[in-house]
Amino acid sequence: MALTPLDDDTLTTRGLALSPPATAAAQRVLLIACGALAHEILALKAANAWAHLDVQCLPANLHLWPDRIPAAVEQAVLSHRAAYAQIFVVYADCGTGGLLQAKCAALGVQMVEGPHCYSFFEGNAAFAAKAEDEFTAFYLTDFLVRQFDAFVWRPMGLDRHPELRDIYFAHYTKLIYQAQTNDPALDAKAAACAARLNLAYERRFTGYGDLAITLAKVAAPGAAP
Repeated sequence: MALTPLDDDTLTTRGLALSPPATAAAQRVLLIACGALAHEILALKAANAWAHLDVQCLPANLHLWPDRIPAAVEQAVLSHRAAYAQIFVVYADCGTGGLLQAKCAALGVQMVEGPHCYSFFEGNAAFAAKAEDEFTAFYLTDFLVRQFDAFVWRPMGLDRHPELRDIYFAHYTKLIYQAQTNDPALDAKAAACAARLNLAYERRFTGYGDLAITLAKVAAPGAAP
């Protein structure tokens, strides 16, 4: 499949385009995913030689308007349903308040379990076990570290009104960087993000967590996630 270059700004505003499948539809699975997960999904696809999986990513900045996610997913599913044996949605709830789950159920497609990507990267069970101790934590993933200004600083108006920082983050105590990869440059940038927010910093290597487990099930012949 020919891929749009994985430029994070492109993934944020346009997503990742789908090329026509190369083999019969009966042998292929389409993943409809968030642009913020494109790097991780394509890394897992390449590492496991899942040649029968195709990937379309919707713009990552839909997360700034989570109420728009269910309709965008529905449009993508309906656009490609006839061409694929199976479609799987690689979004968690992502702030939709259960609306995305209801939409997927109505469409007859499955989706990743969990409230958000922080949970499934950590592992949903592990994240839930830490929830009471970490309710004052602010989380970033690899993608969000790279796109901190686009998803945190500018949308919150901190580029124009930096004095709002101490109001917005008054009840946060630390920034937890959930690292999908071991990248010293990203570690340094995440620490700088914590400093900009005046929060303590913790790096936690999660790898791909439940995302890897779920996609392995989706990719298995005849298996349901």
